[in-house]
Amino acid sequence: MATPEVERVARGQRWRERLRAALRSAPRALVRDLTLPSDPLPAAGQPGYPVWRPVMAILLIICAALLAPLQIGSLQPNGGGAVPGLTVLFGIGQAVALVTGLFRPLPAWWASTALMVALTCVTEPGIGPGVLFPWTLPGMFLTGGSLFLLALRVRPRRAGGALVVTLLAGAACALFTARPHNYDIDRMVPVLLAVVVVGSSLRGLRKARRETDAQAELTAEERALRTLLEERNRIARELHDVVAHHMSVISIQAQVAPHLVDDPSDELRENLAGIRENAVTALTELRRVLGVLRADDTSADGLRQAPQPTLDQLDALLDRVRTAGLTVTARTTGGPCPLSPGVGLTAFRIVQEALSNVLRHAPGAEVQVEIGYRSSAVDVRVTNTAPVGPPASAPAPGTGHGLLGMRERAAMLGGDFADGPTPGGGYEVSAILPLEGPS
Repeated sequence: MATPEVERVARGQRWRERLRAALRSAPRALVRDLTLPSDPLPAAGQPGYPVWRPVMAILLIICAALLAPLQIGSLQPNGGGAVPGLTVLFGIGQAVALVTGLFRPLPAWWASTALMVALTCVTEPGIGPGVLFPWTLPGMFLTGGSLFLLALRVRPRRAGGALVVTLLAGAACALFTARPHNYDIDRMVPVLLAVVVVGSSLRGLRKARRETDAQAELTAEERALRTLLEERNRIARELHDVVAHHMSVISIQAQVAPHLVDDPSDELRENLAGIRENAVTALTELRRVLGVLRADDTSADGLRQAPQPTLDQLDALLDRVRTAGLTVTARTTGGPCPLSPGVGLTAFRIVQEALSNVLRHAPGAEVQVEIGYRSSAVDVRVTNTAPVGPPASAPAPGTGHGLLGMRERAAMLGGDFADGPTPGGGYEVSAILPLEGPS
C-alpha cells in the first residue's frame, strides 16, 4: 500500500508530465489557431448581415488615409531629409492592412505585424532618440486596429494568441537594435490588451444575441406548431363525434329496415346486412384512429358527449357576448339551407373565436356578423370597428393563435379564409366554406 508521501510524489510527477506535454503542444496549437479561417459573416441581404459594415468600411478608409501620412512622417530620418521609399511603401501597406481587416481579419493582422517588423528594421538606424519605438503613435493605432478587427471575428483564445505574437514581435524588434531608443513596450501592453478584451466582448455579445434570436424564432415556431396540432386534435375530436353519430344511425337503420318490410327478399336482407357491416367496420376503424384524441381530454367527458354546436346556436352565442358588454348586430343573406355538421360546426367556431378576439383586443368596438348562404357555399364575415380604448391587459404568452385555428378549420373543409385590418381602424375576418367536401 502506497504511503501518502509516495502518492504526493507520484501526483507531482503526473502534473509535471502534463505541463511538459502542454508546453510541447502549445506552439503547434498557437500556429493552428492563427492559421484557421475566421468566423464567416452573412452575405449582404441575408439575415444576420451586420448593417454597420458599410459605415465601418468608410470610417476605416478615412482613418487609414489620415494615419498613413502620419506614420510615414513620424519615421523621418533624424536631422531631416527625404523619407526612404521602403518606409513610404510599408507605411501605406499598414494602412491598407487596416482596411482589409474588415473583410479578411486574419491575413490582415499577419500583414500588419510583418509590416511593423519590416518597417522597424528599415527605419531603426535613422530615427531619433525621442521617437517611440518599436511602435510610433500612429503605428499603435494601426496595429491596435488590426488586432481589434481580428478579435471581433475569432474566438478569445485565438485573439489572445495573436496578442502574444504581436507583443513578442515588438519585443524582438526592441532587443535587436543598434542604439538606445524610446521604447514603448510597457505602454503598448495595456493598450493591446484592452483592444483584445473589448473586441472579444463585442464578439461574445453579438454571438449571444444571434443565439437568442435563433432560440426565440425556434420557440415561436414550436409554439405555433403545438397550437396547430392542438387545434387539429380538437377538430378531429369534433368531426369524430359527428361522423360516429351518422355511422351509428346508418348501422341502426340498416338493422331495423328488414323489419319494416313485409316478407323482405334474401337479396334485400343481404344488402342491408352488408351496409350495416360496412358501417360498423368504418365506425370501428374511425374510433381506432381518432379515439386516442378523445382519451387525451379526460377532464371534459361530459362536454365531449354533448352535441356539437352549429349555426342554429348562433343567436344564443350572440346573446352571451352581448351580456359581456359587446355590441353585436347580425345579418343573414340568402336562403338558409341545411348545412352538414362539419360546415355548421366550423362556421360556428369561426364566429365564436372572432367574437372572443374582439372582446380581448378591441374593447368598446361594435361588431357585425354576416352569414351568407349561396348555392355552393356559406360565407361567414365578422367585422369590428376601431377599439375605443387599449386592451384591458397584455396578451398572455403563447396566445394569439386564434387566427391560425380558424384558418386551419377552413382549410380542412377546402374553404378559403382571410383576415386583415379595415380602413377605419377595425378588423375583419371572413371565410368561404363550401357545402361540398374538398375534392
